[in-house]
Amino acid sequence: MQRRNRSVAAIVCLLLAVAWSAARPQETVTVDVKAKATPLPHFWEQMFGSGHANLAMREAYRNDLTAVKSVTDMKYVRFHGILDDENGVYTEDKDGQPQYNFTYVDEIYDGLLARGVRPVVEISFMPKQLAAHAAPHAFWYKPNVAPPKDYARWDALIRALAENLVARYGIDEVVQWYFEVWNEPNIDFWVGQPKQATYFELYSHTARALKSVSPRLRVGGPAAAAEEWVPEFLKYMHDNNVPVDFLSTHGYADENYEHTFTPSELPPMGDRLCAAMAHVKKQIAASPMPQIPWFVTEWNVIGIDAARDTTFVGPAVANTIRECDGLPAMMSFWTFDDVFEEDGPKREPFDGGFGLIAPYSIRKPSFNAFAMLHHLGDERLANPSKNALVTRRADGKLVVAVWNMIDPPGAHQPGGPGVDKQMQVAFEHVPNNAEVSITRLDPTHGNTLAAYRKMGSPRYPTEAQVRELNEASKLGPPETTTLRDGKIDVELPVNSLVMLEVRR
Repeated sequence: MQRRNRSVAAIVCLLLAVAWSAARPQETVTVDVKAKATPLPHFWEQMFGSGHANLAMREAYRNDLTAVKSVTDMKYVRFHGILDDENGVYTEDKDGQPQYNFTYVDEIYDGLLARGVRPVVEISFMPKQLAAHAAPHAFWYKPNVAPPKDYARWDALIRALAENLVARYGIDEVVQWYFEVWNEPNIDFWVGQPKQATYFELYSHTARALKSVSPRLRVGGPAAAAEEWVPEFLKYMHDNNVPVDFLSTHGYADENYEHTFTPSELPPMGDRLCAAMAHVKKQIAASPMPQIPWFVTEWNVIGIDAARDTTFVGPAVANTIRECDGLPAMMSFWTFDDVFEEDGPKREPFDGGFGLIAPYSIRKPSFNAFAMLHHLGDERLANPSKNALVTRRADGKLVVAVWNMIDPPGAHQPGGPGVDKQMQVAFEHVPNNAEVSITRLDPTHGNTLAAYRKMGSPRYPTEAQVRELNEASKLGPPETTTLRDGKIDVELPVNSLVMLEVRR
């Protein structure tokens, strides 16, 4: 009788499994090795942001920088506030005469260069004794965001800064850096009035002062929020013969882009960032400087409901690469770590912060996402799927990213909370039994946040707990299998990213 009951139970379980499998959404992606190929420069991993300059002297910051550099093609890092008073760059003596001190500036940039990373020198913010008036920003470290009281003194400071850098590092090194004038002057980081006209004045003075030290130094802007000010900036600088070597803009997936789209045109959050960038691309093409290099010096995925601590970042970054390919030359993910003080010192390791690495140097799922996507090839093969990115490396190996992205609940996107799905990837012009390696980022692979919650979410984890979390964050060696009749079935839980590497 017990044997019969077990048999019935087994049949029921089998039927339920078949029914569940049939109910799951399925997608078939066909990978044609002979499809049109286009270059895929790794524009998403060559520049990263971080908090404010003073943090770059901290041990945790430098350790995290080394960690991110080790798994990405990181070449540049950008941060606010190199001129902030906490770095002691500018003061005035008792007679009101300017005094310069570049000790901390040197230590900050020495630390970057020693780790194989160059700076994007964001020229910000205003030293208090040089400011036209007190204008502390709301950030915890209270940068002053006013114009200078005297442009002759501002110009002299910029020249002195550039001369110090050239003297210390050599002109052939410094010309490989980028100098970006200010940060998001179209919002509350600039209080000059009227905003645009006074920022253009600041930019013009700064660019000309830098070029007076060497015309080879590369300067650009306006680093405006929500991809704004592009036509006006390029036209003004062209018409007034002001040097511009690159254009910079900022964009986030959860921006409203009210100056770009009407409410009825506003794309879903998952597609919004690259839609706004496509709009900028058209503005550049129609400008007097249609060939100017363009960098997005701040961007990130949807941050609603602390999504940036979750595996959601994996498919979100992969989808951004798919949609933004061919738009900016580089995109600077804000930020590479959570050594970060906009709202003050971090109060707990996982708070939805921007970075790839949480406080205590705990590696988040987003760290794994960038590590995985680093392995994409440098050539993209055309494919119509919105959930796949097909690439080829120089050695001929195919690298295919596939995902199941579900926006956070607070994003209010249609379709409900999402479900797990299965994808069949079929390869054409590849041996039917080719070897495949599989790497997964999903709720049970590389999900540090789940491990943190399982241990009780300690606010101040011990060294042993940090080691345990970073062990849990590891993706482990790839699974190895072979194609069956040129195909492979891939399980894709909600907000998972899977990388397939196929030997031809």
